[in-house]
Amino acid sequence: MANAKSHDSFASDPRRRWRLQDAKARFSEVVRLARERGPQRVTLHGRDAVVIVSADVWDKEHRHHSGRRLVTALATSPLADIEFERPAIEGPVRSIEL
Repeated sequence: MANAKSHDSFASDPRRRWRLQDAKARFSEVVRLARERGPQRVTLHGRDAVVIVSADVWDKEHRHHSGRRLVTALATSPLADIEFERPAIEGPVRSIEL
């Protein structure tokens, strides 16, 4: 009975750390938990080695950010008509030959 209880708490822990050998043996479960409950850490020699995440999480975190939403937000802001000075910054220029 204690085994079933520890398995339940193990399956419900979204921050689960897996030893590599356990992750290999139960890979389908690791993938399912990553999709349903969030990233799953895999350890190697007792230290975190990799994190398994769902493809949706990966794509969301690594999509190209163009800044377009920020530009749109600033352009439609009630403060968009405020003018401000942009001082020119002068610095040393060196000559180069091409």
